[in-house]
Amino acid sequence: MFRSDLLSGKVILVTGGGTGIGRAISEKFGSLGAKVAIIGRREEVLKETSEDLKKNGIETLYHRCDIRNPDEISKAVDYFNEKFGGIDVLVNNAAGNFVSPTHKLSPHAFDSVLNIVLHGTIYMTLDLGKRWIDSGQKGVILDIVTTYAWTGSAFVVPSAAAKAGVLALVRSLSVEWAPYGIRHVAIAPGPFPTQATKKNLFPLEGMEEALRERVPLGRVGTMEEISDLAAFLVSDGASYINGEVVTIDGGEWLKGAGQFNDLLKLTDEQWEIIKNVSKKR
Repeated sequence: MFRSDLLSGKVILVTGGGTGIGRAISEKFGSLGAKVAIIGRREEVLKETSEDLKKNGIETLYHRCDIRNPDEISKAVDYFNEKFGGIDVLVNNAAGNFVSPTHKLSPHAFDSVLNIVLHGTIYMTLDLGKRWIDSGQKGVILDIVTTYAWTGSAFVVPSAAAKAGVLALVRSLSVEWAPYGIRHVAIAPGPFPTQATKKNLFPLEGMEEALRERVPLGRVGTMEEISDLAAFLVSDGASYINGEVVTIDGGEWLKGAGQFNDLLKLTDEQWEIIKNVSKKR
């Protein structure tokens, strides 16, 4: 889809880059010429991913970092700056989520999600943003949000609240920091099953299939599709896209938003009955 040197010369930092969407995005960036820096809480996972990327000819470094801790963020960014000579793009991908009736959640359960998704994203953004502004360097920040960031969603309320906050951050700073040459964009993925989402969001048999049936295109997304979108948004080819959130969900949220969209389940026979009843009126 893209030329092989699309991201050549760029250093891209990906949070949660060791697994799932973060790993797929990191692989895509590296295949397009970028140097990739990945952080996460599990060093063994980061090491394994880094070694795999290097086997594919991707220049990569990793640093164990808990993004809930600003001091650890600062040390990780210092390390990458020293080794790579600077960072051009930040991808805030690290997240935490699980399904649960909200009234059964403790404050700690809320904090476990809010501290990673919202506070961690803010801490990362502030650290890189301040460095860029102080040095006069331009930059791009890509945040991974979700379609229910603007609709809300039952049973994942901590995540919905946190992602809504991240989306507000994107739209606010896209205006405030644009004069410094810092661009903010976001991706709102729909169903992109990973090992973690299967465990935390679709643990029961049939749940993932039910989700797939909600998507008008009749399938879930692939890692190639979301990583292609991420590569475009952080590239110079998207340099006039600022403050925008791009949905990639096969039409799922739109289907859920329409009051009568569930009528897709009706058979031809049922539609015929409706037609005949309407004629009688």
